[in-house]
Amino acid sequence: MGYLIERFITQSGYYAATWKNILMIFVGIFMIYLGIRKKYEPLLLIPIGFGAILVNLPKAELMSEGGLLYYIYYGVKSGVFPPLIFLGIGALTDFTPLLSKPHTFLLGAAAQFGIFGTLLGAKALGFDFNEAASIAIIGGADGPTAIYLTSRLAEYLLGPVAVAAYSYMAMVPIIQPPIIRLLTTKKERSVVMSSVKPVPKEIKIVFPIIITIISALLIPQSTPLIGMLMLGNLLKECGVVDRLAKTAQNELINIVTIFLGISVGAKMSAAEFLTVKTLFITLLGLFAFALGTASGVLLGKLMCLVTKGKVNPIIGAAGVSAVPMAARVAQKIGQEEDPSNFLLMNAMGPNVAGVIGSAIAAGILLSLAH
Repeated sequence: MGYLIERFITQSGYYAATWKNILMIFVGIFMIYLGIRKKYEPLLLIPIGFGAILVNLPKAELMSEGGLLYYIYYGVKSGVFPPLIFLGIGALTDFTPLLSKPHTFLLGAAAQFGIFGTLLGAKALGFDFNEAASIAIIGGADGPTAIYLTSRLAEYLLGPVAVAAYSYMAMVPIIQPPIIRLLTTKKERSVVMSSVKPVPKEIKIVFPIIITIISALLIPQSTPLIGMLMLGNLLKECGVVDRLAKTAQNELINIVTIFLGISVGAKMSAAEFLTVKTLFITLLGLFAFALGTASGVLLGKLMCLVTKGKVNPIIGAAGVSAVPMAARVAQKIGQEEDPSNFLLMNAMGPNVAGVIGSAIAAGILLSLAH
């Protein structure tokens, strides 16, 4: 009887738990706390946090071959989940602000400088190209894109890269305002822009088709993300497949978000997460995001100068693809200077352009990888 009791105890997770397992379980709990209490990206932080708890429970072996998370994670490993998320995002996106003012596309492109600037910095610090690219993509502030690229180039970095990407997305209202205020004057922040004009339905229908063809021919590796994003948008704008559009906007994206979050959490095992590289990834990711924000604002200042005060530089910060948080930050800062200034719709132009830009940047990095 004593032997059976001893064997039961030694086979339990309590006996096998290490301080690293316990620490990572608390990290998972903290992420859930941030999602529930602080409402920081709750749709993803809650399943990611719970996934981190599950994978760090000793003896459960959920990520071992045949385990539950092993099969769920295949959706990330195969590159299926992120494009499906983009399908839902496309069905939720209105490109009217961008189509009404096409020049704001440049602001979305400028914000991607954070990605390529950080790529060079990470390389200089000793990371190989695949690792540097996976870290740099955090600067796009686009979680699904970061997950997609990292799963293809440096899968072992998926946990810290995804956590950094979603953490900085959640902290947009904290990170961006100081950078915007540092780089702009009160006069620039007070610029009132003209309103966004309606766009003909025909243009909205043609736009996703044209963008898909152009980007796929120019950068084939971007096709899975851009293609699904634009398909979702076409479902929304064509007006004849409401059932499909609503499914993409609701059931599909919700189901995939659950599986994607759990899968990311499943890569947060103590052995993979508690490393010096994780610290570097976190710091470089913050640098990438800050650089992307600054690049967008600086181009906004240039456009303000060229147009003689018709473009508010604040909207350049929305060029990172944290939709719609970055656009809301622009709106808030603009109204702090002038309560009658409504920048939200103008900021949505570079914001949705940033989604396209980050996907194209990921395609470029994939095409350059060895």
